[in-house]
Amino acid sequence: MRCIVAVVQRTSAGLMHNACMIKVYGIPNCDTVKKARAWFTEQGLEHTFHDFKKQGVPAAELVTWIASVGLETLVNRKGTTWRQLGPEDQAALSQPQTAASKLEQHASAIKRPVVQWSDGSVTVGFDAANWAQRS
Repeated sequence: MRCIVAVVQRTSAGLMHNACMIKVYGIPNCDTVKKARAWFTEQGLEHTFHDFKKQGVPAAELVTWIASVGLETLVNRKGTTWRQLGPEDQAALSQPQTAASKLEQHASAIKRPVVQWSDGSVTVGFDAANWAQRS
């Protein structure tokens, strides 16, 4: 596998190693996340996967995603989770001041996958054509 950009990191044991900086966030049983992970593998691009269900939604990253792509792109308003939310929660997910805490509570309301690229940019959803231009 290859990595778009590799960095040197220090492990807890003090050893140096290369680490890929593409990180895919989502839910493993989501079909779109499955397609995205398969695409990275087929392209030979190293990536790591962050499972919202097991690892939670990373609060610091969430703030970055909202600033980078906006709530209109990040919030999944077509899914079951959105439809099951009450009007107050839906309104909270539309406001920058309250959206982050609600998305932490309702990870399935985040459109998937969220990809943090090696250059620091963020994309939401699977877009093979766009991704191919990055690699």
